[in-house]
Amino acid sequence: MVDIFKYWSERMTGFLSPTQLKRLKEHKYKCENTSVLDPYMQVFWNSSIEHIPRWMAPNTLTILGLAINIFTSLLLIFYSPDARSEAPSWVYVLCAIGLFVYQTLDALDGKQARRTGTSSPLGELFDHGCDSVSTVFVTLACCVSLQLGRQPEVLFAVMMFSLFLFYQAHWTTYVCGYLRFGYIDVTETQVAAVGMYLASAVFGSVVWEAHIPVVGVPLWVLPVVFVFLGGGIASRSMINVIFTGGVGKNKSTVADTSVLFPLIPILTTIIPAYIIYKKSPSALFENHPCLYIIAFGLVSSKITNRLVVAHMTKSELDMWDSSLRGPAMLFLNQYFNTPLSEYTVLWFCVLYCLFDLVQYSTRVCQQICSYLNIYCFSIEMPAKAPAPEPSDPKRPITRLYSRSRENLE
Repeated sequence: MVDIFKYWSERMTGFLSPTQLKRLKEHKYKCENTSVLDPYMQVFWNSSIEHIPRWMAPNTLTILGLAINIFTSLLLIFYSPDARSEAPSWVYVLCAIGLFVYQTLDALDGKQARRTGTSSPLGELFDHGCDSVSTVFVTLACCVSLQLGRQPEVLFAVMMFSLFLFYQAHWTTYVCGYLRFGYIDVTETQVAAVGMYLASAVFGSVVWEAHIPVVGVPLWVLPVVFVFLGGGIASRSMINVIFTGGVGKNKSTVADTSVLFPLIPILTTIIPAYIIYKKSPSALFENHPCLYIIAFGLVSSKITNRLVVAHMTKSELDMWDSSLRGPAMLFLNQYFNTPLSEYTVLWFCVLYCLFDLVQYSTRVCQQICSYLNIYCFSIEMPAKAPAPEPSDPKRPITRLYSRSRENLE
């Protein structure tokens, strides 16, 4: 009975079981990179790593870059919460710098790990987890820079498609066993985003409303077309891998499960987001697009992290996630027409989803650090607990009890 309770407790909380921890320790990172810009950026990254102190932990670089990137993105969102307002030029410049710093530190963390001999599965999981959060804020900040709040349907489509693409990349990894980077991938997209920020800083966000000669469409249409065209090609390639590249039994996933099951968690995020957006009596998304997207972006980040864990531990992916309680608040508030305003419930949703994501990430990192006997933000190895002293039959029972309590502490 206790074992059954423990099993369901682990499944419902999402924390790692002893079997998952064992498989995680045996996990080896694999990737295939055909990115166009990566070979050129490697020259800069290889020279930059020499300026990083050897005492700095790789995960410290990752979290520092993420913090800077989120701060600059939130600064832009603060000045334009409706994704329609013009922000000061210096804010766009800071966004460009923040994204460049994040890209650099994100590339250096792996090099620092190999340089200091501290590579571990935690580093890969930590890196992908930070990427999942960064994707939400960078994509949203780019949409704000383009002032896509004036076209709510386009803003919603770009955001949800971007979140789906990031999730699909890890879905593909869960099927084929290694991470794939295309010709136009993360590096190229980040460089393009930096260029967009700088264009908005120099010419103002109104530049995206200027019409292209001959074609006669606003300039903001170009990056949107690039997202859907380039993303569509990448998505089609990943779909082919999902249906034909499974490494499990009968072309299944690494956990020998159906290649289609991972579609359910992302659909349970995107579909409610669309329904709530369309059914909102107060035009919640149109009036508060940034806050709305952050709420569902945090849910997307959480389920992506769960997918990464499932891949690295070769375990089954759960269809339900606790973060979905956040969107459920909005849905039930609409359905029962409660006195609470949708804007108030949206804030509760954001705070809950943020708490859920942070709690899950913290607990999983603590579990892995304890199991692998490593620190998350320090290169120094934790001291191992001293071995218990051999029992002495002449020693009083009270002393034996005291010793066992010391070992537990």
